[in-house]
Amino acid sequence: MFDPIEKAEEICSIVVDDNKRKYYRISRAGRFYGGIATCDCVGCNLDCVFCWSNYPRNNPKKCGRFYNPESIFQSLVSTARRYGYRQLRISGNEITISKKHLIELLKIVNNTNYIFILETNGTLIDEDYARELKIFKNLRVRVSFKGTNRDEFALLTGANPSGFDRQLLALENLYKNKISCWASVVISFSTEENVKNFKKLIGNVSKFLAERIEYEMIFILPHVKKRLEEKGIEPIIYENTILNNGIAK
Repeated sequence: MFDPIEKAEEICSIVVDDNKRKYYRISRAGRFYGGIATCDCVGCNLDCVFCWSNYPRNNPKKCGRFYNPESIFQSLVSTARRYGYRQLRISGNEITISKKHLIELLKIVNNTNYIFILETNGTLIDEDYARELKIFKNLRVRVSFKGTNRDEFALLTGANPSGFDRQLLALENLYKNKISCWASVVISFSTEENVKNFKKLIGNVSKFLAERIEYEMIFILPHVKKRLEEKGIEPIIYENTILNNGIAK
């Protein structure tokens, strides 16, 4: 197992150059959130077994080109205008690794009417990071939990179980700083009991957030299926009715 903070420092040295960040795709339309303009960055500090973007994650030296915040903003806005979107995001890998790049990008977005949805695993968002983010009125943060507890986190990401605690702390830091945020969680490998216990954990941070958890089922893409089989991990399939009427309630 590896430490996600140390891994972030290692990846940062490859994919970050001052305020520039590596991206492998800088223009696409996304159907999520009702429509969103998206750029995809290179490099992550976790090794999720179900990751759909694992090639750029595993090959940060080979993939992508460096772009400054202004270039990424212009690309996002160009896509947003083309499709009539009002929301922007960075996806693919973990954008919080490049704090300077992200903060400068958010400063640009903050002077517009666009909403920026920060998708993050949260492991790097300590109290200082959260305080830097709180000034952005157009920011919404989705903390994506990799499993419902420490054991699932370690199994699914290959990282130390303590990384799960850092995800919880990130959500607490964001909420405490009055930043619009919510938790999403991959439950494709979780029992109903574990999911219910996860909801209780989030409730310890905020009952408001506990009622707004986004429950995720992964897409079993061919390369994901292969990695799951190699690790001997069997996904659990939940029906939408169970999610809506049981676990999520």
